[in-house]
Amino acid sequence: MRTGISRRTLIAGGVAGTAVLGLTAGCGGGGTTSGSGAGGDGGDPGTLQFFLSGDANQGGGFAHMAEKYGEETGVTVEIVDIANDDLRTRLRNAAQANALPALARVGAVDPVWMNVTRDLRELVAEHNIMADLATTGEDGFVYSVPTDVTAVGLYLNKTLFDQAGVAYPTEDVDVWSWDEFVDSVRQVQAATGASYGMAMDRSSHRLKSFLYEFGSTLFQPNAEGVFETNDATSTALEYFHNLNDDTFMPRSVWLSEADGNALFKSGDVVSYYSGSWQIADFAENIADFEWVSVYTPRQPTQAVQYGNAASIVVFEGDQADAAYDFVNWLYQTENYRELAETSGFLPATTDAEITYANNQAAFDLYNDEIANAAPVVGEIKQMEIGFEAEGLSTEGDPLRDEVIRYLNDEIDLGTAIQNVSDRMTEAFG
Repeated sequence: MRTGISRRTLIAGGVAGTAVLGLTAGCGGGGTTSGSGAGGDGGDPGTLQFFLSGDANQGGGFAHMAEKYGEETGVTVEIVDIANDDLRTRLRNAAQANALPALARVGAVDPVWMNVTRDLRELVAEHNIMADLATTGEDGFVYSVPTDVTAVGLYLNKTLFDQAGVAYPTEDVDVWSWDEFVDSVRQVQAATGASYGMAMDRSSHRLKSFLYEFGSTLFQPNAEGVFETNDATSTALEYFHNLNDDTFMPRSVWLSEADGNALFKSGDVVSYYSGSWQIADFAENIADFEWVSVYTPRQPTQAVQYGNAASIVVFEGDQADAAYDFVNWLYQTENYRELAETSGFLPATTDAEITYANNQAAFDLYNDEIANAAPVVGEIKQMEIGFEAEGLSTEGDPLRDEVIRYLNDEIDLGTAIQNVSDRMTEAFG
């Protein structure tokens, strides 16, 4: 499996429709419009602009830590909160104008500016950052490190389970198989009259987790670059098709983009296969029933899909040393713990012990699922991160798109799997 990326001056043709203008590692793109000090040589670094998206929605954690850093060091870190849809374009334009900020929190490394980033490999080792979520080149150069993690997970309407007198696993012992889970949920439906047994987000992120739990290796390139999968993928997808029967699962979610979150919050759905990002929403917005996070079923594999919610990059230039120092400070144990607790993050370091103000049990469960997920999850994630950094992508989402066609009975299972393979081979092989 290809898990690394080559560090190049230019990825030719990597970004369709983008004019990549002379970006090399020596062009000094790390300066900002707000000041260009001497960085790490003892001079005033000026104001460090930190581009990110959604800090206010995540408890203002980065703003809080920037203020704390200023109090401790006298260095000003200016949080520039940009709408998520605009962040990628804003950074690309800044790169082409040689006016990148000091650092940024991004969804993925972009070939337009990847070669003007500071190597962060020492931070990974020093702070026990999850290496499989760092964007790493074949030469060991680390372009970005994860700031936090998300993971797929399962929620139950605890009130319905209690009304039906049906038990559910509360610890990582005797965890349901998918067969046992479906049987239990059907019992709850029958006893309570709930309309649906489960909603599952219309997302390949969720579907990948489901496939892994059946033992799927997902789609990986062979020696000739052709993407292949194993028999467990067929087993899982057939099982998934059978669940989408408008009784156990509403077909409208995957076929008509109905909102699984809203359906679960209505109280008329027994369970919801979604992820860790729902915890804050449910704590704030569900008042009519009790909900609980539980371990995802295994048939037979423990392998929730997880990934970096976002990653941090430091740009080369006059302020690079000062920006690096801030990131190094941010990942120090006490500071990173404060960031994670303020923002409600699942930690991206392997040794962080986070105490959350609310729903500690739910966060602990997710952290345990991530720590014990089958290795294939991290391997596939690293492969995908590599493709992103190389500017390689597919039209649409092959796995989600072809499975939707299969669920709608437009194509059979074998054709769906072959189509996914063909589309990924064309894009990445």
